[in-house]
Amino acid sequence: MGETMVDEELGQVIKQRIEKAMALREEGVNLYPNSFRPRIAIGEMRARFGRISDEELPGQGNDFIVAGRIMARRDHGKTTFFDIKDHSGQIQAYVHKNHLPPEEFQLFKKLDIGDVIGLKGGFFRTKTGELTINVSGLELVTKSLHPLPEKYHEMSQELKYRQRYVDLIMNDRTREVFRIRTKILGLFRRFLDEKGFLEVETPMMQPIPGGATARPFDTYHQALNTKLYLRIAPELYLKRLLVGGFDRVYELNRNFRNEGLSKQHNPEFTMLEFYQSYAVYNDLMDLSEEMFVFLAREITGGMLLTYQGREINLARPWRRLNFLESLIEVGQAPAEIIRNRVEALDFSREIGAEIPDHEVHGKILAKIFDLLVEPKLIDPTFVVGYPTDISPLARRSDENPRLTDRFELFIAGREMANGFSELNDPLDQKERFLAQVAEREAGDDEAQYMDEDYIQALMYGMPPAAGEGVGVDRVVMLFADVPSIKDVILFPQMRPEQ
Repeated sequence: MGETMVDEELGQVIKQRIEKAMALREEGVNLYPNSFRPRIAIGEMRARFGRISDEELPGQGNDFIVAGRIMARRDHGKTTFFDIKDHSGQIQAYVHKNHLPPEEFQLFKKLDIGDVIGLKGGFFRTKTGELTINVSGLELVTKSLHPLPEKYHEMSQELKYRQRYVDLIMNDRTREVFRIRTKILGLFRRFLDEKGFLEVETPMMQPIPGGATARPFDTYHQALNTKLYLRIAPELYLKRLLVGGFDRVYELNRNFRNEGLSKQHNPEFTMLEFYQSYAVYNDLMDLSEEMFVFLAREITGGMLLTYQGREINLARPWRRLNFLESLIEVGQAPAEIIRNRVEALDFSREIGAEIPDHEVHGKILAKIFDLLVEPKLIDPTFVVGYPTDISPLARRSDENPRLTDRFELFIAGREMANGFSELNDPLDQKERFLAQVAEREAGDDEAQYMDEDYIQALMYGMPPAAGEGVGVDRVVMLFADVPSIKDVILFPQMRPEQ
């Protein structure tokens, strides 16, 4: 009943605003002109004039032209104080009946909070010390027909995600998060470019989805009369480029996985993947440390950051743990689970995992790791030595062929990156693809497909190499100190509204 009343009240306000807008249009006011051009941003105003003395402010000029959205207004008859906001900040403005042409003052009286306006004027400082625009000219730039929330906190978290445009209007913190995101993307590129990597683009639509263990989205190409998949990873195409002679490549782009929604998962997400010939997984662990330290220095200025109330130290060197040993040392699991698949299956169910009877040993251990070990890895930690049966694209360890030369990086209790020495033996790769096909036929719809063209590429000879994928959204979450992946994706996927 309460929500219905709110909806009715909102509908009435919108109706009144539309009626007011139509009345303005009948008076000859253009509600959506395209001729106004601001010449200064609010942030620049504050930077240039914020520290000038009260006596000097009037002498700075009276012809500064700025545009912004009305965020609040305080009317006092012939005078009004109001706040306007643009992309760079917010500032107070002052309107006096005697300082404006009559038609502009009458127009201003009819404007609403949320309207975008253009102003001309100089500056003064109020008795409370607030820098204020003394308005000498005013025009409507864009009429707002929907009222803004009175306060940011009146928006539910879900509404902030569904109507990001309103969230960005109301909340400076949200805007800052996405500025951090853009900065991180640029820093990734700068770091890898300086290391001699070449940025490339590979297909988003693929005839065979490969490079990860995930369920793909599928579509259909009418002209080619063929089924296509949105890519789950660019890996197999990037490694084809190593075959072709590019020794260092990277791609910073979207992946798509048909999986559930959570604080760490969105079906459309951003990955950084890079590959280096004549390198091994240890080289990429060193490179990852260097890259994250570079990000930290550029974003925070130091090695310490706080994530959700917990201090994290990014100073090198980072801890390195063996995957199997971590289950016992960190997860406090019984040693028998490493040697005995049945023991591992029974133990996994004791701790609440839902695992089918036919699951391979490595996947059972990986689920135990997810539940018992991963949440405890707060400071940066590399976990190395993953089982071969859960690493279909990684090179086998020379010391123990049941394990691979693979690592995953964990920070703040979640996976940030996955890398390994690449498997470049085409016969071994084909056997592992066939094992994946068998798992798919047994009911695992996340198992990988057979990719004959990739096998053919390997048969031409891929140099020894190492590759890594970094979850960009999770990195942004870390440096922006936000709890959910939805907080770092401008328009996250949401369930349909009921």
